Formats: sequence, structure tokens, C-alpha cells
Amino acid sequence: MIVFGAGGSGCVARYLVGLAVGRREFPYATLAVNLLGSFLIAFVLELALVRRDVPANLQLALTTGFMGGFTTYSSFNFETTRLVLDGHSLRGVVNVGLTLLGAFAAGLAGLYLARRVVS
Repeated sequence: MIVFGAGGSGCVARYLVGLAVGRREFPYATLAVNLLGSFLIAFVLELALVRRDVPANLQLALTTGFMGGFTTYSSFNFETTRLVLDGHSLRGVVNVGLTLLGAFAAGLAGLYLARRVVS
């Protein structure tokens, strides 16, 4: 039940980001949630690993639940494919690059911040 509730909250948060960003020619909202989600999951899991006092249910709710509902590979894939099929191949390649490199960098930043917090 905890994953279900947290996942629903993540879905609502993702929807609100989409509304805030608005419809654009480039999928900024999906990029934003995937980068933020990469940062947050790394941050939460590193804190939980180092501190060892983060309850398992909270870890599960935040990672599998909230971030599972918040981030989305399927939207990323569809939007990138749509860009390419609509003749915007460069935008599609840029989206892939920004998402992969950005998510990697956001994950590293989350780990770094978590380690700074517990030091």
C-alpha cells in the first residue's frame, strides 16, 4: 500500500511539472522530472545506506513509490521517437544526450550531497 500511495503522489507531482512547464517543441518537463528523479533517488538511497536509520518503508515509499511514479522512461522514449519521426532528428539526439548525461550528473550530485549531509 505504501508504494501505491507514494506512486500516486509521484504521478501527481509529474503531472504538475508538466502543467508548469507547458507544451513545448522540446520535452522539457520529461527531462526535468527524469533529472530531478535521478538526483533524488541517489540522494535518498545514499543517505539510507550511510545513516542506516532511514526506515525501510520510507525508502520504499520514496524510491520505488514516489520516484517510480514521478520519473518516466516511456514518455522519454515516445517523445524522442516522435521528434525523430517528425523530422527533428537533432532534437531527438539532443534529448537522448541531455537525459543520459544529465541523469548521470544528477545522480552523482545526489550521492555527493547525501555524503556531505551525513559527514
